[in-house]
Amino acid sequence: QLELVESGGGLVEPGGSLRLSCAASGFTLRYYAIGWFRQAPGKEREGISCISSSGSSTNIADSVKGRFTISRDNAKNTVSLQMNSLKPEDTTIYFCVTDQTPYCPNSFEPEKYEYWGQGTQVTVSS
Repeated sequence: QLELVESGGGLVEPGGSLRLSCAASGFTLRYYAIGWFRQAPGKEREGISCISSSGSSTNIADSVKGRFTISRDNAKNTVSLQMNSLKPEDTTIYFCVTDQTPYCPNSFEPEKYEYWGQGTQVTVSS
């Protein structure tokens, strides 16, 4: 059974950093593009970033550009989201996703991603 598992969330002060990781079970993650979304209670899912299977192509949302960086280590079968200069408005649950294709979609439409992890909570607060 295909499963995505996020880790690395937690509580951090404003201006701090966190590194989220996405691992896979039931399939080989390195063959597929992997994205990150987030969703706050009562709000729509927001696409954050995506990286192609090879890592040669990435997308990043304007809301986090310059602060968040996506990367992957295909040897370790993981994708990471480095989050710097965190703000209270970054507080929410973060999900890694895939549609099992090598390339990222042209837009961050959640409907384009079939598989979602359970999410990891990120809280930015002093």
